[in-house]
Amino acid sequence: MPELPEVETIRRQLAQHLAGRTIAGARVLDPLLVDPEDPRAFEQRLAGRVVREIRRTGKYLFIEFDDGEALALHLRMTGQLLWTPGEPDAPTPYARAVLGMDDGSVVTFADPRRFGRAWFLPAGRSARRRAWGARTGVDAMSSGFTARRLGASLDGRTAAIKALILDQRIVAGVGNIYADEALFRARVHPRRPGGSLTQAEVRRLHRAIRDRLRMGISVGGASFDRYRDAHGGRGGMQDLFLVHRRQGEPCPRCRTTIEKGVVAQRGTYWCPRCQPQEVQVQAAC
Repeated sequence: MPELPEVETIRRQLAQHLAGRTIAGARVLDPLLVDPEDPRAFEQRLAGRVVREIRRTGKYLFIEFDDGEALALHLRMTGQLLWTPGEPDAPTPYARAVLGMDDGSVVTFADPRRFGRAWFLPAGRSARRRAWGARTGVDAMSSGFTARRLGASLDGRTAAIKALILDQRIVAGVGNIYADEALFRARVHPRRPGGSLTQAEVRRLHRAIRDRLRMGISVGGASFDRYRDAHGGRGGMQDLFLVHRRQGEPCPRCRTTIEKGVVAQRGTYWCPRCQPQEVQVQAAC
């Protein structure tokens, strides 16, 4: 699934091409993408809309229109948003919707597994808040995501720390890849109960989450399986993984063999030496 760095990469690229442009026409090729709305009505609502900006919260993208409404997009597992300066030379595989812009450029939503979704959000702060509800918590790259806030979210929690930082209501944007990488950097085992982390560990984990996300953004995200950026290019984060997908390889820090297990129903990678599951607490004298 595209995580925050991948979605932010796409946002930045689309913003360069779409800001200030008008949607000349739209085609919904897969009704499931806009369900429960009628595809033809959805197309009519898009035609003639002027794009003000492209925003992101967590793994969600928002094409903001000049009248205050927005088109919300979630790529889910295998969604792609591909920009081309004109009609693609060949049909885009698994295309589910197409936006034609007033400069002749085209944005295609492609998605082989058909999990991605698109829907409209209303204008107005209060109406938007009601429509969005509690879908996500604080964005992991926003100023609101602090070590103190992370610690408060973990206080008293017995669930595995990896499951907690994957919970988009606690911190929006972190997925399986960057959770593994951040936990390794913070020297925290993914199965540790969230409430067992010390203040120092929470601070390390907060720094590690931000560090790994920034790194992912700087190299255009991680490309394996289906992810491609808006220009169809590959990211470079997969070449910089410290533990993720490195089962059986030596830890880059201590050379211990990296292990793999299942945490929060996700394939999970860690170093058993750098990230001990049982934390030894020295008894007071």
